[in-house]
Amino acid sequence: MADLNVNIGELRMKNPVMTASGTFGYGEEFSDFIDIARIGGIIVKGTTLHKREGNPYPRMAETPSGMLNAVGLQNKGVDYFVNTIYPRIKSINTNIIVNVSGSTIEDYVKTAEIINELDKIPAIELNISCPNVKKGGMAFGVTCHGAAEVVKAVRLAYKKTLIVKLSPNVTDITEIARAVEENGADSVSLINTMLGMAINAETRRPILSTITGGLSGPAVKPVALRMVWQVAKAVKIPIIGLGGIMSWKDAVEFILAGASAVQIGTANLIDPTITVKVIDGINNYLDRHNYKNVRDITGALKV
Repeated sequence: MADLNVNIGELRMKNPVMTASGTFGYGEEFSDFIDIARIGGIIVKGTTLHKREGNPYPRMAETPSGMLNAVGLQNKGVDYFVNTIYPRIKSINTNIIVNVSGSTIEDYVKTAEIINELDKIPAIELNISCPNVKKGGMAFGVTCHGAAEVVKAVRLAYKKTLIVKLSPNVTDITEIARAVEENGADSVSLINTMLGMAINAETRRPILSTITGGLSGPAVKPVALRMVWQVAKAVKIPIIGLGGIMSWKDAVEFILAGASAVQIGTANLIDPTITVKVIDGINNYLDRHNYKNVRDITGALKV
């Protein structure tokens, strides 16, 4: 057995495999399929300050080599998480991380402050792909100023490991990564979904109620790999790679490109046991190539 332990800031994980927010519920939903304590970290579904109903149906669509979603951050709000969900999952023997979303900087800060008080939540993942309602709906994460502003405010309020999830819908993702690093991010995770759409030719209508949605799955993997590789050369903080990881081999490619850890998203919806398969696959890869430590292959791409 190789040493699979990795550190993301102060966050210590038993292996580099995590689940992507929105694809794994609160973790307990998968307990019939796998020992969820084997996973390095579970990122629960997006949590907002107040309850959100999400977008109207239909809000998911299958596309070639992927899927579109426009769920719209449906959740019952942070107070519901604290009072109802947290007591049920806090004893799971792995890192439980909350994905924090918001429509204003004040929303992000208040939500982060509440989660900061939970002993068994060692980190949050800040979703800066949300639309800033005070700035006409432009996502926080598509400009350096917007990204820096929200991260700086949350950093002042949140005292544990702060992971910032980056949007791929930008011209130069390295600029955004540097901006959040300079303003207190302990780590960046990338990529979030890519903006896409699907059309029903017979009805001549969009398939999603929102017209556009977030593309995930194997189709985005080449873009995600490229962005992880670019960001790894631009920042000093650890990178968590995600986007189209469907197997251990995909995960290893992200680590070689510069990721310290990976998140598995859409694949969970296809195979609920994929996380443990990827953990075992990474270990077997390291053994076959005579690596003693997974950290030895981070950024080991030969170019």
